[in-house]
Amino acid sequence: MSRSKSKLEAATLGGTPDDIEAAFYEAMQSGDIEKLMACWADEDDIVCIHPGGPRLIGAGAIRAAFDTMFSHGGSIHAKPEHIRRVDSLASAVHHVLEKVEVLTADGPAQAYVLATNVYHKVAQGWRLVVHHASPGTQGEANEISQPPQVLH
Repeated sequence: MSRSKSKLEAATLGGTPDDIEAAFYEAMQSGDIEKLMACWADEDDIVCIHPGGPRLIGAGAIRAAFDTMFSHGGSIHAKPEHIRRVDSLASAVHHVLEKVEVLTADGPAQAYVLATNVYHKVAQGWRLVVHHASPGTQGEANEISQPPQVLH
């Protein structure tokens, strides 16, 4: 049994939002569209927004976008870091800094993406309902947690 499958099974059996998040990122890293789509809720209004991309609504549009990304490189080497969580009984919001390995004309490089992942507890267990990502920088790992002394 693969590790990502065990994470998905744990989430299905009442695990945590962290279990489904780990399964989601493992599926991206392995380029496994079936495991990736199993992380999503079976609802019409699930949403995925990739950096600079349109709002993808529904499983069909989300699957097509990930299929296209996987076909260009086989997988997406994104690792979640600096996760902030707001969890409740039936929903969870995770704010994530993703470190992504990308191939540029000058060779391998790292890019950073800020993502918000929203999970709901549904009949099948915890499932992803929103993945919203935007370009970020490594500097955003240094979070601002105190309000500035001067607003303007």
